[in-house]
Amino acid sequence: MNIINELWHGNIVPQEDSRNNSPEMKELMEYMARHHDDLLKSMTDEQKETFEKFHDCWSEYMSLAEAAIFEYAFKLGARLTIEVQKDEE
Repeated sequence: MNIINELWHGNIVPQEDSRNNSPEMKELMEYMARHHDDLLKSMTDEQKETFEKFHDCWSEYMSLAEAAIFEYAFKLGARLTIEVQKDEE
């Protein structure tokens, strides 16, 4: 199967494949999880609810940002490919 078909059928999932691909990112995710848990332990129920709403909004924002970055990078890659093809002709 070619890469376009793989992408279409969901066999390539860039947002999942790219999130934890470096030791630095994995370490940072562990720190974030630990601090998140520590912060929740110190909060009242009302504060936890507000924090979770913030967390949900942040997650949605990051998802939109990742999609925009993917789209931009994909288009940039396509433009680079076109330029290379022009230079070879």
